Amino acid sequence: MIVKDISDVERIGRNTVTIRFSWDQKVEPGQFIMVWMPDHSEIPISVSHTGLLKGITIRSYGETSEAMIGLKKGDRIFFRGPYGRPFDIKPGRKLVVGGGSGMAGLLPLVDSSAYGVVSARTSSDLLFADRFAEGHVTMVTDDGTAGIRGFAIDGVKSLQLDEFDMMYVCGPELMLKSILDYVADKPIPAQFSLERTMKCGIGICDSCSIDGRQLCTEGPTFSKEELMGLHEFGTTRLTESGKRIQIGRH
Repeated sequence: MIVKDISDVERIGRNTVTIRFSWDQKVEPGQFIMVWMPDHSEIPISVSHTGLLKGITIRSYGETSEAMIGLKKGDRIFFRGPYGRPFDIKPGRKLVVGGGSGMAGLLPLVDSSAYGVVSARTSSDLLFADRFAEGHVTMVTDDGTAGIRGFAIDGVKSLQLDEFDMMYVCGPELMLKSILDYVADKPIPAQFSLERTMKCGIGICDSCSIDGRQLCTEGPTFSKEELMGLHEFGTTRLTESGKRIQIGRH
């Protein structure tokens, strides 16, 4: 277990924070760490800042994340990693598509030429739309309070995909499935970062299994072609108790 002092905590919106800490370990875009807090379960969190001063961006969605957003400068953070297969970064212009907190794991990919589709339920939940160059982002909200009213797929459909050399996508699985279905027969290459229940992070517990593949070691990033061959993608997942249920149900 690695223990680091928190250098800074940035509040982002109503229920999201970025926690920064110094760590000289190389972390590649798309990788994650398993974060622990006393009296709480470990959870996987993507590394949103991959320089010497690392950062993780957390949105409150459960007991551990709720406790983490209460941390402050000088507190300690406990974690292990980094884990997972990173994005295979290709030369050329990037299209970066993030839904909800999924945008955090894509942030290291954003450069001056990248174009973003940033989606969320409402305007106050949009993450890192301001990190794209002026005129290089399409915002999408479920309720229409910012940008296009609709979902991430609507933002993608509004673009000319032949202007981009690679698409990188992260967010809820049903969002990823809708985008995969749309680009399946299009020439644009695409990589997707999946989010599923994960307990160990090292391929032992099987909680993140999808078609027999361990998300924590063989993912979380997959190419368009790989996902098209996974029948459980966008349809079923395992709960923390190991029960297989349909995606979208709790």
